[in-house]
Amino acid sequence: MQRRHFIAATSAAVILPHLAFGDSPKRKVAVIGHTGRGNYGHGLDTVWQQIPATEIVAVADANAAGLQKAQAKLKLDRGFADYRQMLSDVQPEFVAVAPRYIDEHRDMILAAIDAGAKGIYCEKAFCRTPAEADEIVAAADKQGVKIAVAHRNRYHPALPQVKALIESGELGKLIEMRGRGVGDRRGGGEDLWVLGSHVFNLVDYFAGAPKFCSAVMLQKGRPVTAADVREGGEGLGPLAGNELHARYETEQGIVAYYDTVADDGTNRQAYCLQLIGGKGMVTIFIDQNPLAYFSPGNPFQTTKPRKWLPITSAGVDQPEPNPEGCRETSNHVRGVKDLIAAVDDNRAPLCSATDARMTVEMICSAFASHMAEGKRVAFPLENRGNALAGWK
Repeated sequence: MQRRHFIAATSAAVILPHLAFGDSPKRKVAVIGHTGRGNYGHGLDTVWQQIPATEIVAVADANAAGLQKAQAKLKLDRGFADYRQMLSDVQPEFVAVAPRYIDEHRDMILAAIDAGAKGIYCEKAFCRTPAEADEIVAAADKQGVKIAVAHRNRYHPALPQVKALIESGELGKLIEMRGRGVGDRRGGGEDLWVLGSHVFNLVDYFAGAPKFCSAVMLQKGRPVTAADVREGGEGLGPLAGNELHARYETEQGIVAYYDTVADDGTNRQAYCLQLIGGKGMVTIFIDQNPLAYFSPGNPFQTTKPRKWLPITSAGVDQPEPNPEGCRETSNHVRGVKDLIAAVDDNRAPLCSATDARMTVEMICSAFASHMAEGKRVAFPLENRGNALAGWK
């Protein structure tokens, strides 16, 4: 295998800056959290403390006890119960929208845009509906604001090597893509939202935007009906089902599948996206290091034991030369550095609001298709809301 091909193929990959600006003024950051309503996500508050070029100047939390704890953790004198008041008073350059619950994301992001923020780093999932995403993207584009979403895998230094493996022909013809959820108690609609979002974000990266979706949702083996719709946790909006099977036809002609079944017996080890080619298979294990493995050889032949060769930022089966970059992916430092560079270079972040909107639309398309009795629904979706809302 031509390992050096992959190194050369990605030599022009984005190199993220160290962002140590000497005596330059630090970039002002404000953090929005909400204790009891998603808290502060996966370290989206503390990540800024690891970047010398930034300084957190204030935090907002509508929960009084949570605000006090957040101020102590972030070593801040300034704390606000109202994030709008904080944004008005502080006028930060960057804003972290940190709550894991998504029902406040739209309002928080729009408020940050209105307050003049230049860059926003938002916890995933992005927002509840394509309509909310449309509002955010339109407002950001109008004001020239850069929004990055915390789909960590999009910032991983090994990801371009996976794309190079496909483009080199080493994988053979890319036949299909298969994603699975974690398969714990959240299997079905909740898994689709909370964990499937990472998978869909990568499908879009490798195969381009979807053109059609067809899906079926099940509750204990029978098709979901309106009576099964419930209000989801984490501010997700209407949900249903403990099993879901979706199929996406992408603009590159590749079909991608996503399956999630509650308590599927995999012990949470099946959470991945597989790129299946005629000469091999790549398995991307979400939020893990190594991020991906290459199994060379026809994946449908049984004559040879399957190898699992790690894919690093140097290529297939090579030692990882950038362990710090991998760590910075896991703790969001790499994503925040990319956002700052995107603001300074006037370019889109590696995982932009437009990318995240497509992820939200892929999720909502599964609901829309099931309600159409599994028929194909086209992108962009005509119904820009959550199709389960108001289903009778």
